[in-house]
Amino acid sequence: MELEAASGRDLAAWADAWLTTAGVNTVKLDPTAAHLVQSGTPPYPAWRPQRIALGGYTLVDDVPVRFWDTEVDLTSAQTALPKLRPADLLLVNDRDLAYAKVRLDEQSLAVASGSIARLADPLARSVIWGILWDMTRDSELGARAFVSLVLGGVAGETNSTAMRQLLAQLGAGLESYVAPEFRSEATAAAADALWALTQAARPGSDAQLQLVKAFARHSVTEPQLDLVDELVLGSRSLTGLTMDVDLTWDLLLALVAGGRAGESRIDEQLARDHTLSGLEQAACLRAALPTPEAKAAAWLRAVEDPATPNATQRAIIAGFGRVHDAALLKPFIEPYFEALPRVWRARSPETAASVAEGLYPSEVADLPGVDVVGATDRFLTALGSDLPPLRRLVVEGRAGVVRALAAQTADRASETRS
Repeated sequence: MELEAASGRDLAAWADAWLTTAGVNTVKLDPTAAHLVQSGTPPYPAWRPQRIALGGYTLVDDVPVRFWDTEVDLTSAQTALPKLRPADLLLVNDRDLAYAKVRLDEQSLAVASGSIARLADPLARSVIWGILWDMTRDSELGARAFVSLVLGGVAGETNSTAMRQLLAQLGAGLESYVAPEFRSEATAAAADALWALTQAARPGSDAQLQLVKAFARHSVTEPQLDLVDELVLGSRSLTGLTMDVDLTWDLLLALVAGGRAGESRIDEQLARDHTLSGLEQAACLRAALPTPEAKAAAWLRAVEDPATPNATQRAIIAGFGRVHDAALLKPFIEPYFEALPRVWRARSPETAASVAEGLYPSEVADLPGVDVVGATDRFLTALGSDLPPLRRLVVEGRAGVVRALAAQTADRASETRS
């Protein structure tokens, strides 16, 4: 009532659309018909009332410059734009006012993709990156195309948080959404590009630090791992980059997962950093060792040992999934589903949730002969209505795998089209 009085609007329909129903709507511009079209995915609402901004950008020396913008109230599934002005790029949800997925018309998408690094407004860049990432996750843009766009534009990000998010999305794209038959080549190429960006970054900047971490994470070839090892050992340096304790652990993790460092290197680094944080880092690295024995030991500590501290358990789970060969994790599919109800009943909610979320076997879902979705469905059928919080976490893990497999199919199809 108070909000209605202050706004002068009837908010009953708004409350019903936004507060009592789930789902995210999609808004797309049809420039030919001069309409903004809002749609939903059944059983969610076909449209929601909200305000959205539309920006018109013109290329000036290949740089998108905003020449006009307008705000529109979306009051139906189709909203007419009688005074729509032409532009090279029509950016729907400019200034990020609306809560919705957004799709651009074909010309605007091409202009946005090709010039995002030169766009001056960081918020507009963020909106476009969000559109591109949503399209990748929804199988509308091939993952390798998204990876290429990130590598071409990430150096232009001036906001540290935005760069961190882009690099995280780059990693998710490479590890989950690129079709497995192209993954090794795409990852190696991305690491080479990240190394070039690292060398070009401003010395001592946060961008330099983030880029070198991303390079190490995606290093898969022997020459790439050689570079990581040289940075750790100090035989190679980058101007302005301080190899502190935390960065050393990060880079050493890449070497461990790549089979280039073992227990002795972990022990040496732990001796230099024998702190609580160092012990957790060492546990993470031991879990990342690429051997069946190391994975089995990590599983026992994370799943079966109630004496493992929560922070250490999380570190072990993080290292467990850092593999170059996902086949190392294949033996743990059945033990995961077998252990879940027992762990959920016997352990604290936080510990049990860490197991359910962190060890869900998404890394092996695209291996030949593996059916993670089928195994999940059998587990959920047997679980029935018991343990609803556990069921929710497993359903979310399943949804992530289904999304990744669909994205891989789209990435594969993009290869065929090209």
